[in-house]
Amino acid sequence: METYDIRSMTLEEIEALMVTLGEPKFRAKQIYEWLHKKLVQSLDEMTNIPLALREKIKQEVGFAAVEEETKSVSKIDGTTKFLFKLQDGSMVESVLMKYKHGNSVCISSQVGCRMGCRFCASTIGGLTRNLLPSEMLGQIYYIQKSTQERVSNVVLMGTGEPFDNYDNFFRMLHLLTNPQGLNISQRNITVSTCGIVPKIKELAKEHLQITLAISLHSPTDEMRKELMPIANRYSIDEIMEACEDYFNETKRRITFEYSLVAGVNDKPEHATILANRLKQLNCHVNLIPVNPIEERDFRQPEQESIQNFRKMLEKNRINATIRREMGRDIQGACGQLRKNYQKNIQQTK
Repeated sequence: METYDIRSMTLEEIEALMVTLGEPKFRAKQIYEWLHKKLVQSLDEMTNIPLALREKIKQEVGFAAVEEETKSVSKIDGTTKFLFKLQDGSMVESVLMKYKHGNSVCISSQVGCRMGCRFCASTIGGLTRNLLPSEMLGQIYYIQKSTQERVSNVVLMGTGEPFDNYDNFFRMLHLLTNPQGLNISQRNITVSTCGIVPKIKELAKEHLQITLAISLHSPTDEMRKELMPIANRYSIDEIMEACEDYFNETKRRITFEYSLVAGVNDKPEHATILANRLKQLNCHVNLIPVNPIEERDFRQPEQESIQNFRKMLEKNRINATIRREMGRDIQGACGQLRKNYQKNIQQTK
């Protein structure tokens, strides 16, 4: 088993740890409650746990805390972008978005990303490492505790490819939905993948009720290869087959994310091809006007082109919405805040 810190461990694993440390088994439930209900940011906050035991935990398994480095609040819509520092000095981003139906948090699953999608700032600089389950949970827990408002929805669409860190993502999911913890409904969790087919099929067999979102962004394999290196490994047909498996196993509607890039994938004929690809699936298309980044010359289409693309999909009986842009004035898109923070650090050296 991978070595995990205390907040990445299940209740049963903490009970086993207590036995190993020569401590009463009941301590495990107390510790679990501190970690996943009271959302402590350090072991020292566990006031009813003996100091000697806290020291043992620090020595044996540790506590992978996240620390707020900086945050920005949008003047447009109140979206808050957090930059968190991890224990090894790495940085990850999270975004808090407030809606009428509740607070939604978008979290990162890796430090950096190796998928190489050309329109995404997260991949610039490649992958540094995977996040532990506790480091994914830590982003959610910190935001809920600091705002004193319940997080009701969690989206894994931040930096990183969750299915490239599948085991840690899956463990985090069970801790997050555990009734003895934050107890967030599976139906309120969305995981986004660029299309790692074997992991889509593996997740389908778990029969969970989370929403699967596929970063598609192109109607053809040829175009997709220009935007997303993963397309050289898995074809759109293979992804569609895996999505059918997921729906058949879970009965959960699939979401397809489609970043609209002016002059690249935003023409009416692209919408028609896309509709033909998706017509056999119970699905929804989330159209995303691309977020410009300085390393790429991608531009957002005009509003008329965006609306025409949506109308063409709906004409072909594909449900489609245009994602409302949030936090653009605070570098709300994936990877932008971390990238610019690192750039500023380099410039001051």
